[in-house]
Amino acid sequence: MDPRDLIKRPIITERSTELMEERKYVFEVDRRANKTEIRQAIEKLFGVKVEQVNTMRVPGKQKRVGRFVGRTPERKKAIVKLTEDSKPIELFNS
Repeated sequence: MDPRDLIKRPIITERSTELMEERKYVFEVDRRANKTEIRQAIEKLFGVKVEQVNTMRVPGKQKRVGRFVGRTPERKKAIVKLTEDSKPIELFNS
């Protein structure tokens, strides 16, 4: 599988921005991807060394629009910690 298919997008929130100071980055990944595949994809895409990968499944929420009820899709998040000698990932290009 192509690394761009595994890593969907970075998740930029207040909490994930604070984690960047600890060399941790948060990405939305494919639900079928495991930690080894995520590690290899991040190392290949960004040219960095990954120390640790933590994953979590985020269940979809129930939403209403008038009398119609639906759900948001379930997704999977990965928190990737880089090694000390690795360069930081540039998410914001100026």
